[in-house]
Amino acid sequence: MPSAGSAPSGPSLSLSSEHELIRQTAREFARKEIGPIAAAFDESGEFPDETVRKMGSMGFMGIEIPEAYGGAGLDTLAYVLALEEICKVDAAHGTIMSVNNSLFGYALLRFGTEEQKHTYLEPVASGKVIGAYSLTEPMSGSDAGTMRSRAVRQGEGYVLNGRKSWVTSGPVARYIIVFTMTDPDKKHRGITAFLVDSGLPGFSVGKKEPKLGVRASATSEIVFEDFRLPASARLGEEGEGFKIAMAVLDAGRIGIAAQALGISEACYEASIAYAREREAFGQKIGEFQGIGFKLADMKTRIEASRLLIYQAALAKQRSKETGERFTLEASMAKLFASETSMFCAHAAVQIHAGMGYSKELPIERYFRDAKITEIYEGTSEIQRLVIARAELGLKG
Repeated sequence: MPSAGSAPSGPSLSLSSEHELIRQTAREFARKEIGPIAAAFDESGEFPDETVRKMGSMGFMGIEIPEAYGGAGLDTLAYVLALEEICKVDAAHGTIMSVNNSLFGYALLRFGTEEQKHTYLEPVASGKVIGAYSLTEPMSGSDAGTMRSRAVRQGEGYVLNGRKSWVTSGPVARYIIVFTMTDPDKKHRGITAFLVDSGLPGFSVGKKEPKLGVRASATSEIVFEDFRLPASARLGEEGEGFKIAMAVLDAGRIGIAAQALGISEACYEASIAYAREREAFGQKIGEFQGIGFKLADMKTRIEASRLLIYQAALAKQRSKETGERFTLEASMAKLFASETSMFCAHAAVQIHAGMGYSKELPIERYFRDAKITEIYEGTSEIQRLVIARAELGLKG
């Protein structure tokens, strides 16, 4: 992957030539390598090993990770530009890329020790193995304080038991950041994060989720039965897991926003092309006001999403120097871009009519893929709660 110059600063959001090159590189890769196989892998639900390995060799699996830890050493804007282009072609590949970069890579880079970075981060950022992040449980979603998995201290280490759910890349990940209870009486303040090697005894993959969309992104339960962890596998201190999880989700939400933007753009570009080609009642359907208004709303929401995402990316980039939180920017970008994605997907199906409902075109796949962006890494309702509490100056 080419190196990027510094991200644009101030009110200007024009891209540097380096960022334009990154975007073009990702666009060409997605169209050439992912486009021809996206529909087949969506249909089968199989994990696209070969193209994911190629993404790793291109530097897409650890874009912001310094080269010393196996990454490409680029900035946050480079990350969202590349992810947007991948997701425009196939959101499932983008999901794999997003989790690897943000939920795993960012977590290790920010909270890991030097030993942990070299042991766990380096092979994941270089794309040699896959990383994952596990917070959710069958009975614990947005309310993490109700999780039932337990890590009990024994001697110099811990023994982990429990079942985690909805783990993106769970069936294929070598290393997983797992959040579990070490002090249940403290609820969310009793959560601790651990680095799990899935190749060790006591780990197994549970039910694979039969998902509506992003089907080529493997998602499953993972199960721990007397899984032994050394103290060196703990990420941060005991009881800091929830704080780590929320900080990491800030970064993850920028990735999901970029994913949503890519889906929206795919919907829009397909709809523009169809409106120019399809005829009804003696004219191109794009000449009808009802179609034109849909296209106008799609375009406007897409560009507004882009600005929110770029603003969030720049806030995250600044935070590396200032330490300031970018929670508000990330939540606004994720909320608006994900709802825009669903809006654009709905409009695209309507514009294409029967063909939008048919598997002959990718429109129905865009529709199915768009929905998850409003749910994972914090639902739209959670984003609104985060934004409102931030603006009201409320804690928690």
